[in-house]
Amino acid sequence: MNEKPMIHPTADVSGTAKLGAGTQVWHQCQIREGASLGRNCILGKGVYIDAGVRIGDNVKVQNYVSIYHGVEIEGGVFIGPHVCFANDNLPRAINPDGSLKSAEDWKLGRTLVKYGAALGANATLLPKVVIGRWALVGAGAVVTHDVPDHGLVVGNPARLIDFVCACGSRLVAGEAQASVMQARCAECGAIVLIPLPVWRHAQ
Repeated sequence: MNEKPMIHPTADVSGTAKLGAGTQVWHQCQIREGASLGRNCILGKGVYIDAGVRIGDNVKVQNYVSIYHGVEIEGGVFIGPHVCFANDNLPRAINPDGSLKSAEDWKLGRTLVKYGAALGANATLLPKVVIGRWALVGAGAVVTHDVPDHGLVVGNPARLIDFVCACGSRLVAGEAQASVMQARCAECGAIVLIPLPVWRHAQ
């Protein structure tokens, strides 16, 4: 395993950004000041990482993804091509008096993508959402609300339709005990505990 990050000659990486061992930064990427990437990440062509963004280990970011200030990505996350993270719920170029907005004229909306989640191609995440562990966001979805652990969401606005295993396959209902559903993966046989109210929300 490489101990040094690999940076393509066409990439623009700030001297204050931190890149973990084995991380690969490919053609025409831009990584802004204060950004932090863990070990063994892969950034495809044209990825934009804004100032102060935090990314964990083993994250795959596909071509032309934009990850803006206020976003945190935990380890093991997959981000499909052209995914976009918004960070302003009330975007305007100017103030009511017509003056150009400055950095002090808006409120940052933070977003968290938890361990093992996957975001499909062209998905858009609005500010102030949390994507749960091992959740799956469908291609083209517009996420406006939190997604639970193992949740599968699709559409615009994204809606919860099912649950998936860490392997990516859908879960099927098993035995309901107390306040949890013992869901089973039809592909690998894993048992995943989903809170009953959350499980019923997708049915």
